[in-house]
Amino acid sequence: MLHGIAVSEGVGLGRVMLLEEPCLPYHSEEVRRTTEAPAEQERFRQAVETFRRNTAEQVELLRLSAGYDESLVLDSHIDMVRDPVLLEEIENLILQGYSAEAALQETCDSYIEAFSSSTDELTRLRAEDIRDVYRALLCVLLGVKEKSLSHAPKGTVLVGRELSPSIMSGIDKENIVGIITETGGFVSHSSILARALGIPTVCGVTGATRSLSPDSFVIVDGMKGEVLSDPKEAEISTYWQRREDFLNQRRQMEIFRDRKTLSADGVEYKLYCNISMPAGAPRAIESGGEGIGLFRTEYLFMNSPHVPTEEDQVLAYSQVLQAAAGRPVVIRTLDIGGDKEVPCLNLPQEENPFLGLRGIRWCLKNPEVFLVQLRALLRAGMEGDLRILLPMVSTIEELRAGKALLATAEAQLTARGIPHAETLPVGVMIETPAAALLAGILATEADFFNIGTNDLTGYIMACDRGNSHVADLYSILQPAVLRALRHVIRCGRERGIPVCICGEAASDPRIIPLLMSFGITGFSVSAASLLSVRHAISHWTKAQGDRLAEAVLAMKSEEEAGDYLAAAARNEAIDGVSPTIKSPYIS
Repeated sequence: MLHGIAVSEGVGLGRVMLLEEPCLPYHSEEVRRTTEAPAEQERFRQAVETFRRNTAEQVELLRLSAGYDESLVLDSHIDMVRDPVLLEEIENLILQGYSAEAALQETCDSYIEAFSSSTDELTRLRAEDIRDVYRALLCVLLGVKEKSLSHAPKGTVLVGRELSPSIMSGIDKENIVGIITETGGFVSHSSILARALGIPTVCGVTGATRSLSPDSFVIVDGMKGEVLSDPKEAEISTYWQRREDFLNQRRQMEIFRDRKTLSADGVEYKLYCNISMPAGAPRAIESGGEGIGLFRTEYLFMNSPHVPTEEDQVLAYSQVLQAAAGRPVVIRTLDIGGDKEVPCLNLPQEENPFLGLRGIRWCLKNPEVFLVQLRALLRAGMEGDLRILLPMVSTIEELRAGKALLATAEAQLTARGIPHAETLPVGVMIETPAAALLAGILATEADFFNIGTNDLTGYIMACDRGNSHVADLYSILQPAVLRALRHVIRCGRERGIPVCICGEAASDPRIIPLLMSFGITGFSVSAASLLSVRHAISHWTKAQGDRLAEAVLAMKSEEEAGDYLAAAARNEAIDGVSPTIKSPYIS
């Protein structure tokens, strides 16, 4: 049995197809030189144009198979090769005598190195994108045709070192029953696409291409992150049944689409969706979201060669509000810092970026950029129910300063006679231990709380989940983290303000009953998790959650709490506590 990271749920049984890297007759150590710079520049420009046409076709295929939002992964590749800074760097190297291939590699390698060294997981994804663009452009320059998966036979399990978004665009999800890769993780773009396509996937399987032979029969367990090679008949029979059970459960989930989010005893919760780009809003609503619980605006800046203008931002925010059609939209102001590569802002490098100039701290130090965003938010606020969220708040002074700048932005618009919303609710992202401890004070001046569990867990436990030496400490079930969640939610409830939970923990079925007990009012999750979260909430009553929370909070370790909650999530009664099997939606 091989082990890896479970990134897309389900069970796949089929025969291995090994994906081999295309043979590219170009070697970096043999840097090709050219004396025909103008001709070489033209050859490069033609390659870029061919790449854009090819990628546009892949985008259309991906929209049909995976959805509009997911196709933006490849859309961003087209934007990359339009970036005037990138193109200028490559063409300057060609003028210095580099061949198109050598100039492309030299430039892309420098960006890949910069993005790969970031401590921010999402920034590191940009290195993955650039590698994909580099390989595709190099194939065009060398006249090498990339491998197509459109004719893979039914029952195929793809096995490769990695699987790029461009390769994923050609997948026929009716024929591909599983994916196994040696690299990648839960948030990699190929994993996001695998989940959108509904293909069971396990990443990070060391030596998979050496251990698994072409046409051998394998089982991919996308829940446990396991791969069984040449399984016995009894194992095949067991996993076929697991596959059928999983698919039946997925079909049953459809009854939760476009419904209210109700507990087993009829208590209503709000279930929102997280998005990173405006184009994600329509799918969030179509998937059953009751609004947008978190729009991360930093990606407008990270994906642009220039600082987005006020008009650019008004357009982006208005698109989200229009798609929400009157539903609430929480827009987080710039959450950037030294750990995220945002070329258009020329951010300084910091020795310890996670403890540096991040979020509201950066915005308050750069009011000229922040005021542009605040004016855009006020102008877009006329389109619907817009709420502003301030990230990385640690003190009441930061909240007050943010609100004061919002008042300044409103006064500027009034002076210019530009129509805008006169007031907008302002909330705090609770993601620092200071904010959690001061929740009672912050709640007196904030209109709502959003809890960012990813950063809050890392800061409370003083650990980096990307560091394998301490990653075991990074868990929402750590007693210190659970107590912080209870305190923050209780403070919000006592002041009568809504408290919504974001981050990966919001879709963790183990802690949903605990959050219900603590008094949470809303959840904000990915579009893919909406139905499963609504399903999980529907099987618990507040009283059951209270009994579960009492038991868990009395435990002294993460392991003890994890075992207890895992059993409860499997519908196993423990000390008389188990979920209600009959939800309010099942007659």
